[in-house]
Formats: sequence, structure tokens, C-alpha cells
Amino acid sequence: MTPPFPLRVVAVSGGLQRPSRAATLAEHLSDLIAAKIPCQRHLIELGQLAPQLAGTVRRSQLPDTVERELAAVEQADVLVVATPVYRGSYTGLFKHFFDFIDQDALVDMPVLLAATGGSERHALMIDHQLRPLFSFFQARTLPLGVYATDRDFAGDSLRNDDLIQRARLAVERALPVLDLTCHARTRATGNVAAA
Repeated sequence: MTPPFPLRVVAVSGGLQRPSRAATLAEHLSDLIAAKIPCQRHLIELGQLAPQLAGTVRRSQLPDTVERELAAVEQADVLVVATPVYRGSYTGLFKHFFDFIDQDALVDMPVLLAATGGSERHALMIDHQLRPLFSFFQARTLPLGVYATDRDFAGDSLRNDDLIQRARLAVERALPVLDLTCHARTRATGNVAAA
């Protein structure tokens, strides 16, 4: 039975340029989720928001375009986050964006973690940097992260079979959590509609 209320899947790319490998990876993961569960997808490319976001210290100072993207993250049912590795961590712009997210907005939200880097040496960044960040928000980080290097891409698509399989496995392992989220959303939305 198809749930009447598709999941809101929001992907956030910390890439600073366009085209961005982080955005490509985030979209690929979102596509895999959409192939398994009915959802509405939205991609946020932080590089496109940089001129409006950088230098702002209070959320009340942000323009509406950035505020809408923050609200999209806070109202998501599932997050897919992907960032380039910069000096062993996520980009500063990625952290700056999430600094504006309400501290309680992501509690129990499933988050699929991904990163891109120049070599395999930074693969543990997902567990050492991204996972603690989303643990602070009390989000539910999904079991498998996905890490890709520059040579895993061909233009704007993934080309490495091992990486493609890893991405598929990450989504498959996430499905039990996503299925529960889907049913919870259907119940909650149904209760609101019945009220």
C-alpha cells in the first residue's frame, strides 16, 4: 500500500562550486531513496547560498531565500547530507548553515551521511566529524555513510561500481528506519487531517 503522504527528503550539499561532486552524490542517494519509498525531494546547494549566508551571525538577519532553505531542513522527514572534506572536516559554510538550525528541529530525524574527498585518507571524516555534529542535534544517523573520491566520478555521475554498490547498500540498510518514518508521518498527518 502506497502511503498517502510522501516523505520529504531534503539533501544538503556543502559543495562550494557548481558542478559539485557533493551535490552529485547527494542527488544519487536521494534518487536511490525515491526508488524505494514515495518521496518529495529537495536539494540545497550551499555554494549557491554563500553570498547571502556568509558573514551573517543571527538567523533574523538572513534573507528569505536562506530562511526557506533552513525551514526545509527543519521540516524534512529525512536528510541526506554530503560535503567535500576540507582540512579534515566539513566545509566551514556547511557548519555555518547548520549553526542556524534550531537545536531541537532534527531530533530523531534520519540522516544519511556522505562526503567527497581527494583521496581515501579522509574516509573516516564521516564518523569523526559528521556523525558527532548530527549526534549533537539528536538526529538518527543512518548506519552506513558513503565516501567518494574524485576518481569515483565521471562528469556529473558516479562511475565506480564499488561506490555505486556502497550507496545502494547504505540506502537498503536505511530502509527499516525510513519505513518507520514513513508510517509515523502517515499517522501524524492522518491524525491532523482527522482533527
